[in-house]
Parts: sequence; structure tokens; C-alpha cells
Amino acid sequence: MSAEKELIAKQAQDYYNRSPVIILGSGASAAYGLSGMGALATHLVDTVDVSSEDPDAQKSWTSFCELLKDGVDLESALHKVTLPSGITTKVVLATWELLNPQDLSIFHDSLGKQDLFPLGKLLKHFLASTQNQINIITSNYDRLAEYACEQENIHHYTGFSFGYKRHAIPRDHIYSKRQVNIWKVHGSLDWFTIGDDKIVCLGNSSSITPGLRPLIVTPGIEKYRNTHREPYKSIIHESDNVLEAANAYFCIGFGFNDEHIQEKLINRCANNSARVVVITYALSDSAKSFLFKGNVKNYLAIERGDADGSSIVYSSSFDQPIYIDSDIWSLGGFMSLLM
Repeated sequence: MSAEKELIAKQAQDYYNRSPVIILGSGASAAYGLSGMGALATHLVDTVDVSSEDPDAQKSWTSFCELLKDGVDLESALHKVTLPSGITTKVVLATWELLNPQDLSIFHDSLGKQDLFPLGKLLKHFLASTQNQINIITSNYDRLAEYACEQENIHHYTGFSFGYKRHAIPRDHIYSKRQVNIWKVHGSLDWFTIGDDKIVCLGNSSSITPGLRPLIVTPGIEKYRNTHREPYKSIIHESDNVLEAANAYFCIGFGFNDEHIQEKLINRCANNSARVVVITYALSDSAKSFLFKGNVKNYLAIERGDADGSSIVYSSSFDQPIYIDSDIWSLGGFMSLLM
């Protein structure tokens, strides 16, 4: 190992030993082939049928689609055009119908691939120490974090009980000596409402039973409107407490485009000298702004280099980026620095 890589590994281990909160972004899911915002935007334009809506609603949908076709990203388009509730419901259903089969496919792949989830190995390594609880915060709808826990026989909590038809329970309702808490601030593919907003969690459904509506928050204005309701309100409250109490964060594929999470990170990292690790395929402009212009004092950020087997490292311990001829930007590669 080169001298520079040894210093990077030392910094990574120092931050790791501080029991960081894990933040999963869309990049963590994209690594498994799950559709991102671009593919979702295309899917919505191609599949959402508004022919039964009134003329004003159809006009708003046309304006929204034109923005997407002009290259405006999905979240920005949803901020510019306020969609009627009927169309918003169809957007939620179309989003679920795109992502849920992809999610289930990954689950079935995992049954025959014990090493499919490096995250599971990381969590198991965490829990082998004196640490008895790990917190994961994610805006992703998929269940990859849950699958990673189950593959390593780790007890996990997402706000709901166990069983075929699960209901909301407090975190300490079921006791476990070792536990991973997964705070899904924008909902999950297995969360639904029944009738008058009764909330249930139904595992691995391949279709939506009539009368049920997926509980996932779409980007844009609707995101801020719905997160004041349950179960989001309680989940976000818990995630806020977790973020504000931590002194280290481990961001995997997180683009720093979620204002709610980012605001907490800025406060802790800039004002309280908390440590932050970011590993991703490519650092977003928002991530670079956060790290390099936001007065963050202690950071380690790694992105892919010119090929999968190379990495670019940005560190508060170095004046310039460091180029490494090995993969330490993916989670599996990064773990080589820790174990």
C-alpha cells in the first residue's frame, strides 16, 4: 500500500470508529440497476394517462412533460408545475410500477448471491464491535438496506412490526441486543394506505391491491406537503434526532440534493466539526459545494476515476486531489480500507 493510500485508510478508519450515521442516496441503488430520476421522468411521460382528467389538469400535465423534454430535471419540473391531486396519484402509482419490479428482481438475485450486498457485510462488521445500534437514513424507496440486513441475519427496524401485514410500532417495541434502524424519510415501496389513511406495510407485493395507495413521496412541492403527515412526520423526527446527535456520517451514493438532510449535515460538519465520508460514482455539484465551499472541516470524499479500477480522493488532510489506481470509491472497494 502506498504512503498516500495508508494515510487515506487511516483517516477512513478514524471516521469509521466514530460510529457514523449511514446515509444512502440514489447512487447506492443505481449500483444495482435501479432507475434514477432520468429514467423515472421518461417513464412518467410515456405511461401516465391523463385523458380522463379535466382540461386544466391536462394542460398542467402537458406543461410538465414539455419541461422534461426540454431537459429540466424531474424535481425542478415538479417545482415549476403544481400537478392536480388526481395526476399526482397517477405519478405515485407509475413510480411504484417502475421501481417495484426492479426491487423484487434484486431480492430474488440475492437469494443465490450471499455477497450481493457489501452494505450487509459493513453492518455486520459494525455490530461485531461494542456498538449495538446503527442508524441508516435514506430518501430511497427501495428495500436494499432491508435486504442487506436480512442477508446477514441482522434485526432491523423501519417503523413497522413484523409479519405479512405490518403496523406502525415504536422503535423499542421489539427488543434486540443488536439492531439497525432504517429511517426512510420519503417512504418505501412496501408502505400503503388503506381506506381512510390507515397505514400498513406489506412485504414484497408484486401488485397493488385495489383500495391501496403506495406511501412514497414524489419529488417537488408534493414532497414538502406530504412529509408533514404520518408516517413521514415521525420518521423524519427520529432521523433529525439521529443526525443532530451524531459526530460522523458515512454517505453512500448521496448527491446532497435533499435540502432537509443536507441542512442538518451542514450544521453538524461546519459548526460542530463532525466527520463526513462520501463515496460515490461521481460527486455531484451539490456535494462539491457542500464539501469544498461549506466550511466543512473534516471530510473524506472518493469518486470513481477514469475507470472502475481507479479512484479520485478529496480529503481535508490533503491540499490537492489524490489519484489512486484501485477501486476505493465503491462500497466494496472502500471496505478494503477498513477491514
